[in-house]
Amino acid sequence: MLTQRSRYALRAMLFLAQTPKGADPIPMTRIAREANVPKKFLELILADLREAGFLISHRGKLGGYTLSRPKHLISLGEIIRVIEGPLALVPCVSRTAYKRCADCHDEASCAIRHAMMRVRDETARILDGTSLADATAEDLAAA
Repeated sequence: MLTQRSRYALRAMLFLAQTPKGADPIPMTRIAREANVPKKFLELILADLREAGFLISHRGKLGGYTLSRPKHLISLGEIIRVIEGPLALVPCVSRTAYKRCADCHDEASCAIRHAMMRVRDETARILDGTSLADATAEDLAAA
């Protein structure tokens, strides 16, 4: 299940993706208001996204945040991984944080593991294949 923190991160990034190219940086207070994200959570989320290289922060009176790359080059999967960690629902199928399940007798024949592998693969395919540009496209919103 997607946590509220991930939903806040996605809302903030989708709002920034709708900003015209070359526009002034967007202040955190405006992002919080427009994306409907509490400021205290947003500050931490934006810091994580900046450290991960998705945002550039600008200081000063006209400071704020801008996307560090074009919106078609940032996927929803990348954002979720920064906030949540691996997309896998169980650790034995994670590609980045593999850990054997303590109560599993045989990974090779584990039906749960095989099913969760398919879930992980399809989830990653969809989220990694959906950019901020795709998610903000008018025809996607109408679908």
